[in-house]
Amino acid sequence: MLTPSAILRCGALLLMCLLGACGRKSSDTAPGQALASVNGVEITVLQLNDELARAGVNTAGEQAASKQLLQALIDRQLLQAEATREKFDRDPKVMQAIDRARALIVAQAWLQKRVGNLARPTPAEIEAYYTAHPQFFGVRKQFSMDQLQLPAAALTPALKRVVDTAGSLDEVLAWLAANKVQAGRSRVTRSTADLAPVLATRLLAMPKGQLFAVQEGERALVISLSDIQEAPVTLAVARPQIEQFLMKQRQKESASSELARLRADAKIEYLNKDLADGPAAPVKAQAAGKPGTPAESPPSAAITPPAARPDAVANSAANAALDRGVAGLK
Repeated sequence: MLTPSAILRCGALLLMCLLGACGRKSSDTAPGQALASVNGVEITVLQLNDELARAGVNTAGEQAASKQLLQALIDRQLLQAEATREKFDRDPKVMQAIDRARALIVAQAWLQKRVGNLARPTPAEIEAYYTAHPQFFGVRKQFSMDQLQLPAAALTPALKRVVDTAGSLDEVLAWLAANKVQAGRSRVTRSTADLAPVLATRLLAMPKGQLFAVQEGERALVISLSDIQEAPVTLAVARPQIEQFLMKQRQKESASSELARLRADAKIEYLNKDLADGPAAPVKAQAAGKPGTPAESPPSAAITPPAARPDAVANSAANAALDRGVAGLK
């Protein structure tokens, strides 16, 4: 007996096949388009091209990738056929997963069409953003830091006192070892473009060798500032990233306006009053030019943002939906 999670995975495979026309018969395919036949069901050039596009395969690796992806399409068709034979396509959980995914795909496709033809930022707008955010570009600073990574629960008052009085990370590491706390050590480079403004300001005011501790979700970091260097980025280098960033912000604002319009025109009734703590309100897109907000991932051409920013917060479900809706836009 398969578990519910296994059922949902089968549902996802079925959905990819249904939406990708995996089960298209030979009579529906123009001559010469078929690449393989699996128990009489053809896999076509269109399907393979779609997989190549989704995988972002470049021309140089297209031949090798095509062979691999064709095998994946064959496997997918085999799984779909077997799942259908055992009537998994009629399982309530699978049908619900298919309905949800189909609704998301259709809604996002419509949203992308609505916001996909906006005017691109002008050179003046790009230059204005560059000038308004010198910490990201013109006077950008780069920090070299040594850090210890440990579980958040290990950041106790006793450890904080050790960090406040220790002269080096080695002393902290020795204390952790004596107290049987596992910690990993690494060296990282961050800049004023990819740190929270509050943390960047704090670092700029610190002397080299200063120790401090921060908590990021389920982990804690004990950090030693090793060096601060000038790392400016010119307008010419930053221009493509700023343009892309401003375009995404414009698309999010447009998408938010569309959602607000649809909500205003709709009749929304909460049949379960416990889930409604007030009138339905449209979600406002985060405005550009406010460093440190979740919407702002500073577009710096010369840096790679860290995996988790100290000021990162979870987007609301509605904002996440808007993000997905414009994610495919170029």
